[in-house]
Amino acid sequence: MNMLTVAARRVGETDRAVVERLLDEEPYAAAQVAERIASGGIGWWRGDARIFGYGSRRQLESLCWLGANLIPVRANPAAVAAFADLARRSPRTCSSLVGDADAVLELWRRLENSWGPAREVRACQPLLATSAPSSVTPDPGVRLVRPEEIDVLFPASVAMYTEEVGVSPLLGGGERDYRERVTELIRGRRAYARIVNGRVLFKAELAVVTRHTAQVQGVWVAPELRGQGLATAGMAAVVEDALRRVAPSVSLYVNDYNFAARQVYARCGFRQAGTFATVLL
Repeated sequence: MNMLTVAARRVGETDRAVVERLLDEEPYAAAQVAERIASGGIGWWRGDARIFGYGSRRQLESLCWLGANLIPVRANPAAVAAFADLARRSPRTCSSLVGDADAVLELWRRLENSWGPAREVRACQPLLATSAPSSVTPDPGVRLVRPEEIDVLFPASVAMYTEEVGVSPLLGGGERDYRERVTELIRGRRAYARIVNGRVLFKAELAVVTRHTAQVQGVWVAPELRGQGLATAGMAAVVEDALRRVAPSVSLYVNDYNFAARQVYARCGFRQAGTFATVLL
């Protein structure tokens, strides 16, 4: 049965109060959108990224970020249908859908005939969070990466991205943009690593920072050193510093089938706060 929906609309600065209220209701799941709005506002964004809402101006119910990623926030079934209708009417510019699993998977069901096929659908990614330092002893060798160490960190970042996403970030002339992103993380004091003799053994970044949470991504251990506890002690160090210096909580999402990583995060005190899904295009 077709669902009767009203059209989604682009939101602007006049909607800031209600938009921020919605984002505050999802401190972990909406972190990516909240950071972008905090830094760039709610109007038209660089790269033609846009923010749409569903509901009346006073009773805005859901949001959708549409840019390099499509990210629904508190998207109820009617909002999902409206956002899918909106996305179908424009050429696809995003490389992934990510967010609450129910919303993302239903969006993809509605968009697949127009946008498909997907390169990969990761249907169950536990969203984890902690607001307390880990009981695990932090690795004292894990520290913030210094600006002059970009050439040390960059190969490990490329290896992590390629392993996680399945394609190299350097393809299609992407080296410059990806290097700028890694440099930005270092300069922002968001990149951590254990570096020995000029080589990265462990790394992680605070890819997203809001007033509610610091969201960790890019966790990686040199392949030949895995299973030796580097990730657990390294993550404990990241959590300790992030809670002390950056935000009142630390969050991340992980593939449900990555049992080793899930054990690391459980040992470090992370608990499930939701479920994400990602569709890679």
